[in-house]
Amino acid sequence: MDDASAIRTRVWDLPTRVFHWALAVAVVGQLATGFGGAMEWHFRIGYAVLSLLLFRVIWGFIGGRWSRFAAFAYSPGSVMNYLRGRPHPDHLIGHTPLGAFSVFALLAILGLQVATGLVADDEVMAAGPLTRFVSGATVSLATGWHTLFGKWIVIALVSLHVLAVLFYVAVKRHRLVRPMISGDKLVTDGRAAASRDDAASRLLALMVFAACATFAAWIASLRP
Repeated sequence: MDDASAIRTRVWDLPTRVFHWALAVAVVGQLATGFGGAMEWHFRIGYAVLSLLLFRVIWGFIGGRWSRFAAFAYSPGSVMNYLRGRPHPDHLIGHTPLGAFSVFALLAILGLQVATGLVADDEVMAAGPLTRFVSGATVSLATGWHTLFGKWIVIALVSLHVLAVLFYVAVKRHRLVRPMISGDKLVTDGRAAASRDDAASRLLALMVFAACATFAAWIASLRP
């Protein structure tokens, strides 16, 4: 991406960047409080993760060009071409096919962790706000997944994600971290569309997140 003809292009809009780093901090906080037994903070951070995930799902349909799911929902043929060393130009702008898989996998497993946490009950320290709305069998199944399997899958996926980023940065010399801070990439494809990232879109993102946070706060208010 150091080609003299490369054009600085806005790829990651501000809401996506804030979401990315906020979720990273929140996941670390969730793991730390989960292992450390600070359950009140575990719940609080969990509601923050719920708000962030809801926001990202919505933003995946109305956000900037390269933040939309449609921009990195690649077909199997496209993925195979990428693995064979014949990438599509889009693969080098937004998420690569492997990066896209990582994003979808993390969103899915974190969503499952939040969902099971809302109906989990360890019968010792804390119970989720929705436990009284489901059967005892569901509570038991959710608790087992949330406290045993789910958290280790999260750790594995997060570790794999970090290792993949380090591989692309150190071996393939792709700049992945800096664009997620500044929002811009040097793009050699002059036809590549930039993501919308103006005041109006940022205000829209703030309104969407406020709605998601309000919903999460309502869920939290149901806790016994």
